[in-house]
Amino acid sequence: MKDTTLVIMAAGIGSRFGGGIKQLTPMGPNGEIIMDYSIYDAMQAGFNKVVFILRRDLEKDFREIIGSRIEKVIPCAYAFQEMDDLPAGFAVPAGRKKPWGTGQAVLAAKNLVHEPFLVINADDYYGKEAFGKVHDYMANEMSESKPYLDMCMAGFILKNTLSDNGTVTRGVCEVNPDGTLARVTETYDVRMTDGKMSAKDAEGNPVTVRADQHVSMNMWGLTPAFFDVLEAGFPKFLENVPAGDLKAEYLLPSVIDEQIRGGKAKVRVLETRDKWFGVTYQEDKASVTAAFARLIADGVYPEKLYS
Repeated sequence: MKDTTLVIMAAGIGSRFGGGIKQLTPMGPNGEIIMDYSIYDAMQAGFNKVVFILRRDLEKDFREIIGSRIEKVIPCAYAFQEMDDLPAGFAVPAGRKKPWGTGQAVLAAKNLVHEPFLVINADDYYGKEAFGKVHDYMANEMSESKPYLDMCMAGFILKNTLSDNGTVTRGVCEVNPDGTLARVTETYDVRMTDGKMSAKDAEGNPVTVRADQHVSMNMWGLTPAFFDVLEAGFPKFLENVPAGDLKAEYLLPSVIDEQIRGGKAKVRVLETRDKWFGVTYQEDKASVTAAFARLIADGVYPEKLYS
């Protein structure tokens, strides 16, 4: 079987969550965190390695809470996303507080991943269907010999990815008739109120979104060649950050969208009807804990994942 790696982005600060590091918040009956369930689903789907992307200051807590436990069931490695890990000639602007986004995060794993890999967020629950569909594509169809970057993504349905406790940011997708991604647009302040969807663009202007649209949840199936794209694009991104902008981020959806529009990549959209949940806000914790309890009661997961 083809080797495939699960890359988990766990370096986010989680500023909207409050009350601790949201990626490490217990949600399951035995102290499991959301990552436990993602890793369990990935292993069942066929992934045979995990790479965690962390901040250095999280490493001790991370290893104690999950790393040392997961290392017993699947090979693991650690990459570190740091704000000052920049190309030659660039420096961190005075006053910047956090790293440079998901593109920089994945780039941090370049020297650890040499096989097709799946990128996910640490604080999102994706469901079994998504892992199975993505792994099947990566194992059976994905190839670096194609004349373009061969990628795939789990295409969630927007209405299945909302929080009851506030707005969310989503990569809203347009899909071609052949099932490939036409474009992905980072869309902000997405919510449903009285059955009506609302959202804003990066400038804060209202935009139209549909409840049944496909969205990216940063669940991307990629090949090692994509690291070269990220590495080449990072200096260009930094050159174009406006003076005084302390929050600009080098985002995976933006990089992938640019490759698609330039005819350099094709992304297969693999639709999943699973319901997302996560801990964007502190108030989400109770509903996520209850959701895992229901999944265990329904037999989707054992009470002890790795026993």
